[in-house]
Amino acid sequence: MKILILVLFFPFALYPQSQFTAVENGRDKTNISDSDLKSIERIGEKYALQNNWEAALPYYEKLKNLSPNNADYHYKYGGVLAMIAGKSNKFTALSMCSDIRNSFEKALRLDPKHIDARWALIEYYLQLPGIFGGSEVKANSYANELLVLSPVDGYLAKGHVAEYIKKYQLAEKHYLKAIEIGQSQTTYQKLANLYKNKMNQPEKAKALLIEFDKKS
Repeated sequence: MKILILVLFFPFALYPQSQFTAVENGRDKTNISDSDLKSIERIGEKYALQNNWEAALPYYEKLKNLSPNNADYHYKYGGVLAMIAGKSNKFTALSMCSDIRNSFEKALRLDPKHIDARWALIEYYLQLPGIFGGSEVKANSYANELLVLSPVDGYLAKGHVAEYIKKYQLAEKHYLKAIEIGQSQTTYQKLANLYKNKMNQPEKAKALLIEFDKKS
């Protein structure tokens, strides 16, 4: 089983080595400041940018424990778990599923408008086999929630769900609506990829990208 979650780890600015060392050595929880949390996050990002997810995990676990009301920390912790699960054997990956889901759901409870956590849950329910809890219905439910919070994300998500279950004409409809609203490179590229890779219409994909270039 392969679980793929899109997690954004932003480029980080290196802190002085002494500060990294102090954070890695640990401090009393009551003395943790915002700058300490940023230091821990930057160390986690350092490992994440190297795709060293196992090394990154303890830092994101520390972040969510030190700042349990921060939705992003729970989201990123779940994302790192998902990346580890994605390269693990089936049985190991399955044993991690509940922690992954719980992390994303916790992020949503803390921040009901968290767009990335909904995207992550959409991918989670699409990638997980139905016998283990995967669900097109649940994935589409989160896509509908995105539609309310961010129409562009919502239509992209609904298009992604339709594309995943091979309903390509429905996916095309949703991606066209995303283009109409968003007019972004991402919206055009998603539909172009659908035309080229799934609907065997490379010329239509090419024309669509030319149309975007003329607009930009």
